[in-house]
Amino acid sequence: MKIVFMGTPDFAVPTLEALYNSEHEVCAVFTQPDKPTGRGYKLKAPPVKELALQHGTPVHQPESLKKAPDIAVEILKQYDPDVIIVAAYGKILPKEVLELPRFGCINVHGSLLPKYRGAAPIQRSVLNGDKVTGITVMQMGEGLDTGDILLQSETDIGVNETSAELFDRLSQIGAQLLVNALKRLDELIPVPQNDELSSYAPMLSKDMCEIDFSKNAFVVNKHICGLSDWPCAVTTVRGKRVKVYKSELVSEDGSFGEPGQLIDADRFIVACGQGSVRLVIVQAEGAKRMSSEDFVRGRHLEKGEMIGGL
Repeated sequence: MKIVFMGTPDFAVPTLEALYNSEHEVCAVFTQPDKPTGRGYKLKAPPVKELALQHGTPVHQPESLKKAPDIAVEILKQYDPDVIIVAAYGKILPKEVLELPRFGCINVHGSLLPKYRGAAPIQRSVLNGDKVTGITVMQMGEGLDTGDILLQSETDIGVNETSAELFDRLSQIGAQLLVNALKRLDELIPVPQNDELSSYAPMLSKDMCEIDFSKNAFVVNKHICGLSDWPCAVTTVRGKRVKVYKSELVSEDGSFGEPGQLIDADRFIVACGQGSVRLVIVQAEGAKRMSSEDFVRGRHLEKGEMIGGL
């Protein structure tokens, strides 16, 4: 089949790579425009664009498909794709685009729909303490992740697994599930979603970052893991802001001290409202990301010290 691929971040890369390694032809790639990053605000290409250029595939980066559908439709008509594959593209597809290919538009979505429709399904599953998540390959419709389900694959979420780690795993699962779906496209029976079971997964924001150690340890741990790598959980140590990229649940129950109190300075274990967590990977202001052992060693933290509060 002739395929137009639409995707942007790292999550979409394994799916595009799998298509290149399949019997199908990727005739074009649509991705978001290059964005300025870093201190020098140099333009950086999306990961999907980098992979497409390595394979010599034409790349298109429209600012919007919805505001200028005629332009997008004309470009797509030139490629005459059998199907459009979408994975974390980040833009709304207008009706004209959805109806253009013979097999429509097929999306690789990072949740078990109808749960977690929206922009941040993977992070929300971790934040909410879910034990299971997965990938849905779906036929796209005009609504937000409301299309019929073609295939799904479940996977457990680790107790201390971060959103970033889950992103990587689900991206690989999604790639294989999508290839499987394409092989069985003629036999798959689309299953409508039950809207009554749907939930929304809105984008994350920086106002979610502060760690509240007064909550129980399970919630604190999931908060830290769910915000990794962006926007990243934040606390303070001796009045300085510290990002926390990864933590471990030490104990869910019991009282070990005041919330935010170091109960094991060497291992960076902090008391919560109930239970305790260990801060594993951190980053102080102006420093690089490092293990908590290196962080503690350089600051000579002591048992009983209080952290937290921005």
